[in-house]
Amino acid sequence: MAALLMPPLRPRKDRVFRGTISHLTNLNDDELRRRYRFGKDSIAYLCNLLQDRLRRPTNKATALTVEQQVCIALRFYASGSFLQVIGDTLGYDKGTVSRVVNDVTDALIDIKDDFVSWPTDVDSINRIKCGFYRQSNFPNVLGCIDCTHVRIQAPSDDEPSYVNRKGYHSINVQAVCDFEGRFTNIFANWPGSTHDSHIFNTSTLSNYLQTNHRGLIDGVILGDSGYACRPYLLTPYANPTERHQQRFNGCHASTRSVIERTFGILKRRFHVLHSEVRMKPEKVCRIFGACAVLHNIAVSRNEPLVNDDGAGVRLDQPVQVPAFLGVQDGRNTREHVARSFFNH
Repeated sequence: MAALLMPPLRPRKDRVFRGTISHLTNLNDDELRRRYRFGKDSIAYLCNLLQDRLRRPTNKATALTVEQQVCIALRFYASGSFLQVIGDTLGYDKGTVSRVVNDVTDALIDIKDDFVSWPTDVDSINRIKCGFYRQSNFPNVLGCIDCTHVRIQAPSDDEPSYVNRKGYHSINVQAVCDFEGRFTNIFANWPGSTHDSHIFNTSTLSNYLQTNHRGLIDGVILGDSGYACRPYLLTPYANPTERHQQRFNGCHASTRSVIERTFGILKRRFHVLHSEVRMKPEKVCRIFGACAVLHNIAVSRNEPLVNDDGAGVRLDQPVQVPAFLGVQDGRNTREHVARSFFNH
């Protein structure tokens, strides 16, 4: 009688291990790039680069391979879809996708300094200066700086500070790039309401330039009018009246546009940065850093979708800038450059 009153036992569901098919052998390069933003050789390169950090310390046949982990994370970065959607698409559990994205993001952040680094050696500095000058005729430029907003879901902590001037929640990320659109400095640490100039003033790059910049000979970075004009950061004239000032502003805008194009390419390649990221702000900052590393790798490996303007610039001596012996502040440095190169 007691047995009749007991509820029927639910049959145990068999465990199904999915996602074992290697897309690297079943898809051509164009199909792989549509899904993962990298071709077969580049994905293999990433797997080799990250294998020591991603290899599972187990002999289980069902453990995820490095290739599977890299492809899961690349699919997430490329599509910006929900973790559940990524899991259903590739055949993995949502929790597995979440752990893999975290692991691959952490691995990419670990190697960030190998791919996103400020130029310090003479050859790299001269190469960048020559590249900018050949593109836009602006002398002694080491990089272009700007900030971009990455939309996020409203956080539970300090929510108002993440509302930017356009009215949505975001992270405000500072970046500097070279003439090829390769990031040389990333600073992702501030909520969307923070002004660009404040982000720069609190960054390690600002501290480095203030401490080590010896004058115009060391090169400058170009920023928009939201920044203060410094000897190492030149901004456009607010109200140009003379010819050389107008020419300076035109060349400045043409040169600095590379950072805006680079942000556009980054967000087209990795849609996770273009859609609303449903993660905590600190994780979003790390994902931006990981995508910046992948972007630089894509530039270095000539992956499609990246502008190749300025590619193949040979190492050379940068154009000589007349020595500036005046007051070493931003406005006088800018006026010196404008009169020396744009007064004709």
